[in-house]
Amino acid sequence: MDWFTAPGYWLGRLVFQRALAGLYLVAFVAAALQFRALIGSRGMLPVPDYVRYVPFRRAPSLFQWRYSDRFFAAGAWGGALLAAALVAGAGDVVPLGCAMAMWLVLWLLYLSIVNVGQTWYAFGWESLLLETGFLAVFLGNAEVGPPVLVLFLLRWLVFRVEFGAGLIKMRGDPCWRQLTCLYHHHETQPMPGPLSWFFHHLPRPLHKVECAANHVTQLGVPVLLFTPQPVASVAAGVIIATQLWLVVSGNFAWLNWITITIAVSAVDFTGLTGAPPAAAYRSAPVWFAVLVCAATVLVLVLSRHPVRNMLSRRQVMNRSFDALHLVNTYGAFGTVGRIRDEVVVEGTSEHVPRADGDWREYGFKGKPGDVRRMPRQFAPYHLRLDWLMWFAALSPGYARDWFGPFVERLLVGDRDTLRLLRHNPFPDAPPVFVRARLYRYRFTTWQELRGTGAWWHRRLVREYLPPTRLAVPVAESSGSASRTTGRRGPDLPRPSG
Repeated sequence: MDWFTAPGYWLGRLVFQRALAGLYLVAFVAAALQFRALIGSRGMLPVPDYVRYVPFRRAPSLFQWRYSDRFFAAGAWGGALLAAALVAGAGDVVPLGCAMAMWLVLWLLYLSIVNVGQTWYAFGWESLLLETGFLAVFLGNAEVGPPVLVLFLLRWLVFRVEFGAGLIKMRGDPCWRQLTCLYHHHETQPMPGPLSWFFHHLPRPLHKVECAANHVTQLGVPVLLFTPQPVASVAAGVIIATQLWLVVSGNFAWLNWITITIAVSAVDFTGLTGAPPAAAYRSAPVWFAVLVCAATVLVLVLSRHPVRNMLSRRQVMNRSFDALHLVNTYGAFGTVGRIRDEVVVEGTSEHVPRADGDWREYGFKGKPGDVRRMPRQFAPYHLRLDWLMWFAALSPGYARDWFGPFVERLLVGDRDTLRLLRHNPFPDAPPVFVRARLYRYRFTTWQELRGTGAWWHRRLVREYLPPTRLAVPVAESSGSASRTTGRRGPDLPRPSG
């Protein structure tokens, strides 16, 4: 079946598989390090509570059958080890069936995490990793040439990622059509990076050029992925270049890196590398060809949902149309904020809280806080709490389910929650009261940076959460939120809107 494989894409497949395994590794490590505070049995949104009212058919997961923190940790660290093995090339030294099983296990493990992750895993790049990981199961290994059908499905995927994002911008915020969105985006994006301040201060005509280039890259270039080589490779290269531009200008977890990874699979390296390393791949087994064809038909049938969404004037971003996240729709920043608000969380050990008392600020790893702290680079690692804090500042409704439990865990000095933070101002004993206030942030000017050393300027907008304490005080924290078991939690009014 000479038509079935494209041996010239062996290097593109190799880079794709190693890079995808690396992103799986990052995702599993992030899950292992953060889950106890977020979705653990004593987390802010516990998995056991979730699976009690969400049936398996809506959220298929291994943790529907059994959950314990130890079992979850074993799944997350096991996924990380398997991903590391694939990064090292284990998939190419085992039989084809074993390699497919390894990729399938990775997909099943991460699907199990995402489907019980609730708000903490409600990001488009979770579905993108799962959809890409599903296709990787059928890409084969060094025994056979890369299947043409799967290479086509990968191009179809990167097309939907880019084209869907382009459409949502043109249909959304008028600033995209006016080419002015980047006047604000670098300052108001969820988690700025170390170069975001500099990108924000680029000349405004250059920002307009960036906007126009974005429209060309997302609405025009993806179509060229389906043209003959070398045009398809050039189109993939343009997409990769623009994604790298986004990598250095912000922190978007692995969204940009996985888009780069998928685009690499469309590059024909034959002119640079010559023939494949093994000039004679064996013919693809019949069973493998049947599975690849079946998966292709399945993806094409399920693609009707994202196609309808892209054609609709009511296009939505980042939607999964099935519980397995097989074929999804994507998009980002249909609306760009003009201002940046941040929720600043503080605590005090005073038993009678005063507005001007000894309030100490908790420091987050990624989100803006200390105005003198330069934004850090974390992507492709995903700081889930920091991202949700950005949404909490947009509207208290986004934080309704988890902000109260978060405050409670600060009040009891929960070790797992404090590990998610950069700075705990109460290392010896938890605070008596915690409050949250909303600040308006903006990047400083060149003159302000030189004069004060501050990257941000902030001013108080209003109270977000009034001083709050546990309804039943805890005399001495054991470092675990379990100290509140059987007791009333904090008296938490809803954050002010």
